[in-house]
Amino acid sequence: MTTPIRRMSRSLPGWAKAVSAVALVLALLFAGLALSAITGLKDLFGTETHDRSGPALLESIQDISRYDAASGNFQVVVDLEKDAKYLPDAIRGSRTLYVGAGTVDAYVDLGKVGKDDVQVDEDRTSATIELPHAALGEPALDPDRSYAVSKQRGLLDRLGDLFSDNPNSEQAVQKLAARHIGEAAKESELTKRAESNTTDMLKGLLHSLGFKEVEVRYGTA
Repeated sequence: MTTPIRRMSRSLPGWAKAVSAVALVLALLFAGLALSAITGLKDLFGTETHDRSGPALLESIQDISRYDAASGNFQVVVDLEKDAKYLPDAIRGSRTLYVGAGTVDAYVDLGKVGKDDVQVDEDRTSATIELPHAALGEPALDPDRSYAVSKQRGLLDRLGDLFSDNPNSEQAVQKLAARHIGEAAKESELTKRAESNTTDMLKGLLHSLGFKEVEVRYGTA
């Protein structure tokens, strides 16, 4: 009498199941990419963008009496790194390389010019105008020309982005870029160019009104 031999079921080890699962996910992913590339099926895996923003509201109106006489274009590369004191960068820390491009306007505030700052002779052929020195406006970053080159974040920072309302925020590097651009504008000759352009503008205007001699001074108004 023979006894039937019962075959033992062989179960796959854990690592083999993990490899099989990864292979299945990759296969589905590549299959989806292949289908999306086929003519007529591109929109199947595509995305659509909808602008659901509300209308812009006017908050206030301010009268501007300044003459924008010059504008400077600047670009700066910001390398911002944040490290944890007792943790390696792979666990906690971030480093962002950001290219910031923006403009700074130089202007003369004509609203500060009083009646005593404009002297005209009796024949109305000569005039002397006293103006305040040119000043610099706030730096304005150009979003079309500013971009992040690279971002490196530790594991804890990546996990924190999952629960953040504003993940991967570039606000810190944008503020730093604007500050560096403002500092560069102060070291430039932008205000000097603005005063020169304002002088040319006023002289051309008064000459067209019949004045033969026009003198423009700065720093006294």
